[in-house]
Amino acid sequence: MAKKKKVTVFDVINITAMVLIGLIMLLPILNLASKAFSSEGHVIAGNVLFWPKEFQLDTVKYVLATPEFGNAFLVTVTITICGTAAAMLLTVLAAYPLSKPYLKGRKFFLYIFVFIMLFSAGMVPNYILYRSLHLTNTLFALMFPGMLSSFNLFLIKNYFESLPEVIEEAARIDGASNSRIFFSVVLPMSLPVLATVTLFYAVGYWSSYFSGVMYITDAKLKPLQQYMFDLITEATSLQDASGSYGDIDKAMNVSGENVRAATIVVSTIPILCVYPFLQKYFVKGITIGSVKG
Repeated sequence: MAKKKKVTVFDVINITAMVLIGLIMLLPILNLASKAFSSEGHVIAGNVLFWPKEFQLDTVKYVLATPEFGNAFLVTVTITICGTAAAMLLTVLAAYPLSKPYLKGRKFFLYIFVFIMLFSAGMVPNYILYRSLHLTNTLFALMFPGMLSSFNLFLIKNYFESLPEVIEEAARIDGASNSRIFFSVVLPMSLPVLATVTLFYAVGYWSSYFSGVMYITDAKLKPLQQYMFDLITEATSLQDASGSYGDIDKAMNVSGENVRAATIVVSTIPILCVYPFLQKYFVKGITIGSVKG
């Protein structure tokens, strides 16, 4: 029979610290969700902590019923799916040859990717570049900035380097071409890191706000996060200087604090639904992909 592991002081401290960190991350989320579904009076009075009081759905309905919400949601879904697919294609195609020591100029290209990971041209040159290429007010302006991450590239490259070389050699002896080895052997063995990096890219695109502010002025192309910011600003302005609402029907059970909480909840739930499907790959992809340098 296997011996029971002795619980040490370090284990107790480690578990306690992890539980406290988990609570620190979870409690603000519970507070926001509670405010989103609580009545306006309790939220303004500061009575809502981690459980809704006078449960209501008016705030969420107000957020979802705005005509521009569906368009902004569709824009964000489009750039998330298309941008993530394009980003994964570029990252994987760049990482695989860089994982081979015999690639000519390998160190030079690695230095280039390290350099662009540490330094960027800046906000103004980027805007001038996008405007000169006529990419402003297009979906490409929302996808291109996050299409290749050096950090994600190095994660995948390091994972490829950790794969046994003998498997590729065996496939090559059997007559498989480089492309056949890559798609039929390497990629199926790399699902953990691919799922992890896919999640990184998807969350990045879903949460992208700055690209919309920089390159988008057309209301029909605003991403969800930019739309949410505009909605919060509009909700805050519902209340006039005297402290009363100009439109009672529209403002019923809706305050600036309610809407701020509801917008965060509404914009977070869709991307959270992706995590359960990729969770089993996440830890393995991070740990194995970050071991070798």
